[in-house]
Order: sequence, then C-alpha cells, then structure tokens
Amino acid sequence: MVITMKDYDEIRKRYLAGESQRHIAKTLGISRNTVAKYCEGAAVPWERKTPERVSTILTDETVTFIRSCLEEDKAEGLKKQRHTAKRIYDRLVEETGFTGGESTVRAKVHELKQLMPSVFLPLLFDPGEALQVDWGEAFVYIKGKREKVNLFCARLCYSCRPVSLAYHRQNEESFLDAFVRSFQVLDGTPAKVIFDNGKVAVKDGFGSHAKKQEGYTHLSAHYGFNALFCNPAEGHEKGLVEGLVGWARRNILVPVPRVDSLIELNETLLERCQKYEAHRIQGKPDTVGAMYRLEKESLHPLPRYTFETAKCTSVRVNAFSTVCFRTNRYSVPVEYVGRIVGIKAYPETIEVYCNGVMIAEHERCFGQYQNRYRLDDYLLLLEIRSRAFFNAAPVRQNIPPEVLQRWQEERTDHKTIIAFLKSQSGAESPGIKDPVRIRAVDLHEYDTLKEAAYV
Repeated sequence: MVITMKDYDEIRKRYLAGESQRHIAKTLGISRNTVAKYCEGAAVPWERKTPERVSTILTDETVTFIRSCLEEDKAEGLKKQRHTAKRIYDRLVEETGFTGGESTVRAKVHELKQLMPSVFLPLLFDPGEALQVDWGEAFVYIKGKREKVNLFCARLCYSCRPVSLAYHRQNEESFLDAFVRSFQVLDGTPAKVIFDNGKVAVKDGFGSHAKKQEGYTHLSAHYGFNALFCNPAEGHEKGLVEGLVGWARRNILVPVPRVDSLIELNETLLERCQKYEAHRIQGKPDTVGAMYRLEKESLHPLPRYTFETAKCTSVRVNAFSTVCFRTNRYSVPVEYVGRIVGIKAYPETIEVYCNGVMIAEHERCFGQYQNRYRLDDYLLLLEIRSRAFFNAAPVRQNIPPEVLQRWQEERTDHKTIIAFLKSQSGAESPGIKDPVRIRAVDLHEYDTLKEAAYV
C-alpha cells in the first residue's frame, strides 16, 4: 500500500496525541505494520529504497578476477604501478572474453577500492605542436629478479601517441639516447618539448629561467625544437607532464613485466606503446593511431645525421691493458697498452676506439671500482705467462671454477689449454694487426667440460 503525505500526517498527529496504533490502523483502514512503521517517524514515505539487482554480467568469476588484480597489486607493494579500472577491463576482455561494459567494471572497482575520483584539466594542442616527457621509476623482473629501472616517458600532446623506454640510470647519456630513439619511433620531431625540471636537462634555474645542460642544448638545436620547462610546485603548469609516468606504469607495466634483459624490456615497452594506437580516448575524434598518422604530417623531418648520445673521453691504456671510465675499468687487447684511445659511454655499453676503429665493447658497470675483462684481450699474454694462468683475473672472471679445477687436477698442458681457448675465440696469430676480428669466447664449451668432469 502506498502511503500519501496526508496519511503520514494523520498517523503522526494521532500517535503524538496518545492514540494507540491499533485504533489508528482501524480508523484509517491501514495495516498495523504500516502504522507501526511510520508512527514514530523512523521512516518517511517520500524516500524509496533502491532495489538491489543481481548483475548477470558481473559473475562470481568476474568479481574474483577483479579481486585477484587488486590483491596482486597489494602483494607487489608498488604504489605507483597498480591496476587501473581500465587495465582490469582490458585484461578481462583479453583473458576471459568478458562482454560487459567498461563502466560496469569501473563501478565494481570503485566499490572494491573505495576511491574518490581524480580531477583533471582538459588541454588542447595542435598537431605537431608539443611533446611532453618525464622521468620516473618502475619495477620489473629481469631474469626472475625484481629490479628498479628508470622509465623515460614521452607523449605527443595532440594524438597522445606514447613512447616509453627503460634505463639502468637516469643520466645524461640515457636522457639524450631516449630522445633520439623516441624521435626515431615517432618518425619526426615536434615544435617544442615540455619537461619537468630535471638535472639531466637543467643546469641552473627553473621554468622560463632554466638554463639547459650543454648536451640538451645541442640536442634541441640539432632536432629543431624549443625546450620548455615547468616551474616547481606549480600544479597548473605541470598538468602537461604530471602523471605521465604514472600513466605508463599503470597502462604499460601492469602486470609487472618478466624479461631476460633490458633490451627485451624495451622491445616489450615499444610494442605495448604501438598497440595503444588502437585505443580511443574519450572526447577525442578518432583513435590514437589515426590521430598520430595525421599529426606525423606536422612533425619536423629527422636530420640526416643521427645525434651522438655517448659521453666521450680519451684515456691511455694502462699496464694491465684496461681503460678507466668513472672508477670502473674495462679491458682492451694487450697490443694497445700505453696508447691513447677513445671511450664512448652509452647508457648500457662502453665502446673503446683507436684511430676510428672499435677495439673493445663491454656491458657498462653501474657500481664503483669494478673490472670487466674479456678473455680474448689477454690470450697473447696468457700464452707467454704460463705460470700466472690460473691466477689471472681475466681467466677467473670468464672461465667457470669447475673447469679450472679440472684442468689443475689433471695437470692439463698449458699449450693445450691455450690452443683450446684460441680455437673457441678465433684468435689469430700475433702477426695479424687487426685485433678487432677476435670473436668472443664461446663459454658453452666449458659446460661440456664441466659435465665430462663428473662422468
């Protein structure tokens, strides 16, 4: 029975006047339960309870999947690298064949997370007008070990086409390399680049008074863009770059990637950025890919010369046939002891040159006072210094201890060992002048020797 305002008014007044609920119900022709409900003013007739409906789309399995995503975030403990409702929806579609709407998933995630919505200021840009960039940190699994990497993120402001790259360090070499690679991916350069103040780009000052680092000055001149910087603690200015890394973490790095190397990680990042072209941002006239293809026509063409991003220096090869770069030492062929050589330090590698020819390449060290020896570089010297063979640092760093132990126990002839190493490395006779042709030692042969030792 529907209770009108007149009925409610009559019930309340009679009850307050001392009339019993039974008599009120009898005289008004209303059930005693209804009178009991309204007589004390604990309920009102103008409020209707919203009926609860059981969703046919959000099944128990779907809700369990959403909960598992949130629990995975909690287990990882990464505050800035968590599932968004959009990412959960995408995974539901891809992994479970979910046919419901994104808004349905958003409502459920909002209910489970009990979060307040964020507020953003809408911005508009012309095609090719600007690129926004930012640095941040993220966690990934490399060979099963969770590591922190530095994430460079760039996004065209008109089409929102993203580029994301990971590096071990957030230094100038990585910063310049990231720009060059991003421009190559985008196949052009914008009129301006907007960046939050960072030491890799800003030498002094901030905002409109910022003075660029020399490398960034050369880069912006070579690629023809204006470098703009935001003022610190100015949220209305930093809206262009604020949250860019967070977006990349949540949309590209969730679930947390598991890779074997940084090279594989960057391939994964670029692949996911390319897939984002199929996405259509709410309020945009077309997909990211379609708008990017339109924007690409407004980008400046790439210069013919690829910008050199390495940190370059010249050093002398010491008596141990190594060169030093930032406290770490890297080996070169012994023929170059005492000579002046050039070092090119890239974000992840170290290259050594003599007279324009590369004579050594190493994986870059990121600690301090570390040594990197290539066994090939010392083969000619090891052939002469037989008594020092088993104590030589290049030998111990490159040959498994089990193999060395086997050779010592069996008193393997030194000439036999050197001949074996040369056969694996492809080292040529001392008369050959070009040491670059020496190939890296195939260490898989040592695994064979190791297995034979236990037969």
